[in-house]
Amino acid sequence: MMFVHRSGLETLCSAIFQALGIPQDEADDSAHILVAADARGIASHGVGRIRRYANGIKAGLLKGGITPALLHKTPVSFVLDAEGAMGLSLSRQSMEKVIAIAREHGIGVCSIRNSNHFGIAGFYTEMAAKQDMIGIAMTNTAALGVPTFARKAMFGTNPIAFAAPGLEGKMFSLDMATTTVTRGKVEVYEREGQTLPPGLAVGVNGMGTRDPIAFLDDTLHLRGGGLLPLGGEGEHQGGYKGYGLAVMVDILTALTSGGVFGEAVQDSEITSARVCHFLMAMRLDIFRHPEDFKRDMSRMLDGLTSLVPIEGVDRIYYAGLKEHEAEALSAIKGVPLSPAVWDTLKALAGELGVPVPPVREEA
Repeated sequence: MMFVHRSGLETLCSAIFQALGIPQDEADDSAHILVAADARGIASHGVGRIRRYANGIKAGLLKGGITPALLHKTPVSFVLDAEGAMGLSLSRQSMEKVIAIAREHGIGVCSIRNSNHFGIAGFYTEMAAKQDMIGIAMTNTAALGVPTFARKAMFGTNPIAFAAPGLEGKMFSLDMATTTVTRGKVEVYEREGQTLPPGLAVGVNGMGTRDPIAFLDDTLHLRGGGLLPLGGEGEHQGGYKGYGLAVMVDILTALTSGGVFGEAVQDSEITSARVCHFLMAMRLDIFRHPEDFKRDMSRMLDGLTSLVPIEGVDRIYYAGLKEHEAEALSAIKGVPLSPAVWDTLKALAGELGVPVPPVREEA
């Protein structure tokens, strides 16, 4: 692995975005959110995606400096047409507005259509949790998920994120796809030359596939196949539950904003699809005193981590704990990147005349 100082990596990624014509504030936001994913060990949503961003920007499908159109507004909600804006920076700005609304009214919510990839959904929910609020975030994605018993993808990986604070910085932070894995995770297997584990995806014949290259090509060109819903194949392992959650995400993101959903959301060969988001924040004190809530949250989390693990396992985690510990470690060691991702970044920086920071290599 290569280890890059976080601030240096953010500076590099921001400089790449700015060299592509993105305004500095949006470039800084985008870099910060992408690097946060790698710092937390979520390589599927990190800087490895920058080449696809660059392709989309060059093609005019991702745009900087856009003022989204306000489609609908109430005292506690708003709906935007992003008009192809950078999904990362727009979502950060929108969540800030949602939090401001919640601070005044107790609850705030927005939905956004015609946007682009927004990185890790948990970034936005944690913005709310740090303000003594419960945060919820969702996005639809290009159709990759196969409904239970179907052969054709009809919904995206459609992640759901939820965060709630405890005491002294503790936080429950769930961020999960509604399919077995994300497309980005499949891309990681492809980049690293690895086969897919069994039970994640099916090919064009509806049978399980372990070939990430064929899978990505077949789904991009709509030949068939896709990712299984969370729970896996059929009904016995609860795959219909992941299927139902994925459709719920399409409803909250696309139907509330009037955006595209289901099989109409499609990636291109060079970049990702235009997508829809849903962001929500709720003040803790609309339910009870925040300190009482956070005290009980910490008790709940401590109860989970104090459980005795099964043989061969060191400890029990709760949602977000691994990622927060990885982020703390990255502040010491640097942000971990695979050589393939680092080579992509260096090549793109070279094309754009952007200086590259030093790295530390570790076997």
